[in-house]
Amino acid sequence: MKLSKKARVLAAALALTLAAGIMGGCGGDKKEEAAAKKTVNVGIVQLVEHASLDAANKGFVDGLAANGFKEGENVVFDRQNAQADQSNLQNIAHRFVSNKVDLICAIATPAAQTAANATKDIPVVSTAVTDYEAAKLVASNEKPGGNVTGTSDMNPIKEQLDLLLKLVPDAKVVGTIYSSSEVNSQMQVELLKKYAAERGVEVKEATVSSVNDIQQAAHSLIGEIDCLYLPTDNVMASAVPTLISVTEPAKLVMTCGWPDTEGSVAVIGINYYELGKQTGEMAAKILKGEAKPAEMPIETQKKFKVIVNKKVAERLGVTVPEEILKAAEAE
Repeated sequence: MKLSKKARVLAAALALTLAAGIMGGCGGDKKEEAAAKKTVNVGIVQLVEHASLDAANKGFVDGLAANGFKEGENVVFDRQNAQADQSNLQNIAHRFVSNKVDLICAIATPAAQTAANATKDIPVVSTAVTDYEAAKLVASNEKPGGNVTGTSDMNPIKEQLDLLLKLVPDAKVVGTIYSSSEVNSQMQVELLKKYAAERGVEVKEATVSSVNDIQQAAHSLIGEIDCLYLPTDNVMASAVPTLISVTEPAKLVMTCGWPDTEGSVAVIGINYYELGKQTGEMAAKILKGEAKPAEMPIETQKKFKVIVNKKVAERLGVTVPEEILKAAEAE
């Protein structure tokens, strides 16, 4: 059948439309495939080197890998450690911004604050930060509202004090040492005072500005306190051997907020590897475009680990109560 000129024009137009649709569909598929294969750049800035923050760092990388972002395949990490130096933190943050990384992981409060001050556009996912709202990183822990979110290492301070008082049941004065520059440490000590007051126990404080002050601070408390509590403080955690060179000869029983019993008879602490992994999972959602930091509530760890160091207990002549031993064995 011979088509009219008008029919032939319509047929040609229809064919062109179908061809364009097919090409567009193929292009869409290719774009999605390219997006899946896109390599993302992630900057990791860690405040200082110590076991808890190292574990959080490893957990973060593993959390991303478990959610499809694997090093050597589709993610490149720029790993930086500030060695507890504020100028280093600023230089690292500016480096990340200049290099236009896709996401920044900031480990510990000072690192998070510096990264947040350096950029309002690049997502900043943090960990080992006790209270984001108190540190002025977010509008609220429930609704961050900006480019910062992450996980909190808020301690079970009441339970930690209970643990310490079970180890030293006659204690009347609990000592604490922390960095005067760490907002989160100050907040934890305020909570410690509150819970101690409820137990009829006094808290005596000493502050440090750097690791060089630790021995002097510890010596100032010897003879004045019955036991020692340390919050999750990065300065203190990075120099535990310096501290116990004073506390162990004085037979001073200590517990701390991180899951490392070096110098401590027993601890109830955060599992920083798992916390880092949780942070990596949050970062993966942002990199996939499934969530935005402004809408992601700060996440916390629900389960805390009880650890007993029997060697420290023996050195200090402390008998660990059976209920604490059982709680540790149940982990």
